[in-house]
Amino acid sequence: MQNIILTKAEIQHKTKRMAFQIYETFSDETEVVLAGIANSGYTFAKKIAAELEQISDLKVILCEVQINKNNPQDEIITSLKKEEYENKGLVLIDDVLNSGTTLIYGVKHFLDVPLKKFKTAVLVDRNHKKYPVKADFKGISLSTSLLEHIQVVFENEDEYAYLS
Repeated sequence: MQNIILTKAEIQHKTKRMAFQIYETFSDETEVVLAGIANSGYTFAKKIAAELEQISDLKVILCEVQINKNNPQDEIITSLKKEEYENKGLVLIDDVLNSGTTLIYGVKHFLDVPLKKFKTAVLVDRNHKKYPVKADFKGISLSTSLLEHIQVVFENEDEYAYLS
């Protein structure tokens, strides 16, 4: 059974609000890198980028981050070379923060490169962390049971998040 927790309109509203928060945080910069964790995290990063480009004069650079969610110790692959995000502000973005495993390994990867500022953003924070990682920007926080699963759907014109 699907229990809708965010509708398309709510996702759009939260995306816009998060874009304003990111702009406020990086307003002293000329550009910002939005590094989205493949697949839904990258889709969400593109949505935030579109909002940022409408509300600010920041140059937005998109980066896709590929992390093996079953074995996050595997090599992490990014669509940008390290030199392309070195000494820049960066936001690591995912759709759902479950245990924190994916986000913490993503953070670890980017710590190998000097950055001006480093923040994290998620659409849904489940509050079930195994690691000391937090989202600096979040759309919604939910306390769920460990047996429940949150899925974010970004398909064509259909967008929603549900709890199952």
